[in-house]
Amino acid sequence: MHQSSEQHRPGRAPGDPGTGSEPTLIGATGLLYYPLALISRLPYAMMVIGVLTLVVSARGSVELGGLNSAAVGLGVACFGPLIGAAADRFGQRPVLLVVAAVNSVLLGALAWVAFSPLPVWCVFLGSFLAGASAPQTSPMSRSRLVTIIGTELPPRRRARVFSSALAYESAADEVIFVFGPVIVGLLATVFGAWAPIAGAAVLTLIFVSAFALHRTSTPGHASGAEGVEVAPARELARPGLVVTVIGIFAVGLFFGSALTSLTSFMQDRGDAESAGLIYGAMGVGSAICAVGVAFLPPRFSLRLRWPVFAVIIVAGGIVLQSSADISHMILSLAIMGIGIGPLLVTLYSFGALRSPAGRSATVMTLLGSALMVGQSASAAVTGIISENVGTQAALALPLVSAGIALVVGLVNIVLTPRGSETPVRTSSVGVP
Repeated sequence: MHQSSEQHRPGRAPGDPGTGSEPTLIGATGLLYYPLALISRLPYAMMVIGVLTLVVSARGSVELGGLNSAAVGLGVACFGPLIGAAADRFGQRPVLLVVAAVNSVLLGALAWVAFSPLPVWCVFLGSFLAGASAPQTSPMSRSRLVTIIGTELPPRRRARVFSSALAYESAADEVIFVFGPVIVGLLATVFGAWAPIAGAAVLTLIFVSAFALHRTSTPGHASGAEGVEVAPARELARPGLVVTVIGIFAVGLFFGSALTSLTSFMQDRGDAESAGLIYGAMGVGSAICAVGVAFLPPRFSLRLRWPVFAVIIVAGGIVLQSSADISHMILSLAIMGIGIGPLLVTLYSFGALRSPAGRSATVMTLLGSALMVGQSASAAVTGIISENVGTQAALALPLVSAGIALVVGLVNIVLTPRGSETPVRTSSVGVP
């Protein structure tokens, strides 16, 4: 990744106003990087819904399916940050190649175990191991781009390109998390409930491995290596970073509760299969607004963006409570989409700026894990509530999640003094 600027092909990224022979982000990554990074994160987005679909079909229990989705999230929570820490120490390439191979095998095994006569604890174990070995493509992509921006672009252009890159990454996540459930539904309908998990295994083996081998793959920072600063692990417990992780966990809670309560809403109308399509009303708008964050004026600071975008989500959640028909539901989802995409960009921006030296992949993986854990946990809880209490009670959970994000955003204002936000810099990504 550390190439001289003369080796970079001329190119231009959104918000990257480089001219002449100056290095650019696209020049440093190559055009192929972006579709590769996009597709390689698809299996991760398919996993929670794919496991839910698989277990419900194989074992005949919606509640059991939701609990297995939670087991996936638990696996991610326990081992996702460790995978990121390993990537920081040994480099992304060897870590991703090993994880991709292991995860592909475990996903295939899970598809078989679910339909086998083995006891249910074996299914839970398979779900946990699938989550534990999930490749952290999305946070590692963020880590790569942030590192390139902080080391290879001129200082005067870093802040603008940094904002654009994280906006693109959040928009890519939105697109994947919208189309992931749609692809799961299509594969399950055409081939059977085993197909989404088997498809995720194939995609992981091919595209995550290709992502690992891409020339942008970052080298490790061996502890004590000459000229390489690696902050101690205790730096990850700084209040500002902890608050950021809690904030993105709340976003995960929102995603899981929104999709599951929407599924219950559509099931009441006899059309549960269309939930993924209706969900697109939020995801598409969210992706567009996420990209638009790059064009917001600097005086609209990150510390203010967080609560403002959270308020928009809360407003959409309030509208959601009175949704009695599909058009009203689409309106509420569209309003929430205006806030959720930009909020994700803001949270990942804080994560990048607050990353201790040499811990970029660890922090980005920690944030990605928090998002997945929140999503899977709230999907399980929302499913239980919708089944035992009713859809209206389930629809209150996205509003509760948005409220948590708002409260944490207000706490972040207290922890972030005015003017303390700084553009991305070399030390923020842990590169000397």
